[in-house]
Amino acid sequence: MDTQRLILLVVFAFSVMMLWQRWEALHAPPPPQSAAQSAAPAAGAGQPSAGAVPSGTSAPAQPGAASGGVPSAATPAVAAGPTAAAQKPVNVRTDVLDADIDPQGATLTRLVVLNQEDPVDPSKPFTLFTPEHHYALQSGFTGENLPNHRTLYHAAQDSYRLEDGKDTLQVRLDADLPNGVQSTKVLTFHRDSYLVDVSEELHNGTTAPINASAYFLLTRDNSAPGGETRFGVRTYTGPAYYTDETKYHKVSWSDLDKETPQFPAAAADQGWVAVIQHYFVSALIPPPGVERKFYADKASDQVYRVGFTVPLAAIAPGASAHIAVPLYAGPQEQAVLKSLAPGLELVVDYGWLKIIAVPLFQLLETLHSGVTLGSFHVPGTGNWGWSIVLLTVLIKAVFFPLSAASYKSMARMKQVAPRMNKLREQYGGDKARLNQAMMEMYKTEKINPLGGCLPIVVQIPVFLALYWTLLGAVELRQAPFMAWIKDLSLPDPYYVLPLLMLGSMVLQTRLSPTPPDPVQAKVMMIMPFVFGIMFFWFPSGLVLYWFVNNLLSIAQQWQITRMMGSAKSPA
Repeated sequence: MDTQRLILLVVFAFSVMMLWQRWEALHAPPPPQSAAQSAAPAAGAGQPSAGAVPSGTSAPAQPGAASGGVPSAATPAVAAGPTAAAQKPVNVRTDVLDADIDPQGATLTRLVVLNQEDPVDPSKPFTLFTPEHHYALQSGFTGENLPNHRTLYHAAQDSYRLEDGKDTLQVRLDADLPNGVQSTKVLTFHRDSYLVDVSEELHNGTTAPINASAYFLLTRDNSAPGGETRFGVRTYTGPAYYTDETKYHKVSWSDLDKETPQFPAAAADQGWVAVIQHYFVSALIPPPGVERKFYADKASDQVYRVGFTVPLAAIAPGASAHIAVPLYAGPQEQAVLKSLAPGLELVVDYGWLKIIAVPLFQLLETLHSGVTLGSFHVPGTGNWGWSIVLLTVLIKAVFFPLSAASYKSMARMKQVAPRMNKLREQYGGDKARLNQAMMEMYKTEKINPLGGCLPIVVQIPVFLALYWTLLGAVELRQAPFMAWIKDLSLPDPYYVLPLLMLGSMVLQTRLSPTPPDPVQAKVMMIMPFVFGIMFFWFPSGLVLYWFVNNLLSIAQQWQITRMMGSAKSPA
């Protein structure tokens, strides 16, 4: 009965989850236009406002404007010289990143994470920023005739490489405007880091003060990343922000389609803004104490922008203003995110069971990395697969009393099964008298027919939370276990674990009481095979957890059944 109830409850839980995901898929925003479609209107007179510059913070808000100011139609200043189309992108390569910087605006238009595989083509590294998704980092200054993300910059060379023995790599791009204003943008890359420091400097070479604000924007379309639906679950893709007052909030693409995006309305001196997708995040993290005004809008039919503006003090003639903002663009490694900014680790999508999934991951991480107690360090396994095995043992130990009560109840049910068959023969089709006689027997023998359900019901949320943990934790992405299992976040390529899981389910069914109804008994014998097929497409880490859990359950159930069988059978 334990396996039968488990099958029914898990199937029900997953059915509800899949129906919810299907509902989200049906109500998701439409896919963006292709690059060819979006390029056509951009070339004509009706050019979309994707390249518009956010206005200064002094501009009054208008209906439908984002909280950081309204887009202006001012013509950007462009330095004299070759057109932007003739300029080659500046390529930058470190040990973990490969980036392209467009000379037009010194915009970061392509960013490849070298040590992460592409979910669609594992032979290639993962590309986070890509022109196909209009995914880029834009920055500049607001104000008339000031440099922005359409100003032409130039660098000293076309490519930069992080040299051996160096920990940082600086890429400097300059722009000289005809009015005497000079702009310098410096992007600093770090060894073994996905952090890029973006520095904007504005020099006033005119004879009048300059009032301006700096802006930093992340742009993207609303399409889901490749490989998103491998397990039938849609993880969140879209903007998010965090402040001390409002805490962590997601802002979906559909929210930006509305007239009033749900971004903070007031300026703040703390907080960050990000664009999230499965396993990865790009986040702009201004230093604490720097005033910022969050900004979000739908720049065109297929391009959205989120970020903030930073008001600058008036720049006197001959003086300069400087602002630096770190950009984190890489995997959602929770330990790294915690060290960068408060609440940044919340971008990891654990679904609606986050309250259980977060402690599960923290325990799993402790088992993997170890723990330091004073001056003594307890080493971890160093292997995420064995950490899952230990986590399974700990969870089983927590639920041991409930499981023991369940198996004792099932053992008693198995002992009285012959009497139940006799009652069925005695009362035939009189269901009312049969139920009454069975209840009297349960009362006499002190059997709770529902005693085996509670442990299973309690474990279902843990099972689903672990599913989301394995689905959302990038630490388990590309994490090997042993031999043929090279990635615990992917299904077993040779189906060895699912077959072992299926065998354990069949064995557990045979240890459980056989239903008195022959038809029901046949159905319950078939159900492990039907349900076991689902595990062929589950992450191997999840199958490993459930297989080890089944082995422990079989051992516990066999021992209790043996002990109960040696006791005196009920009269």
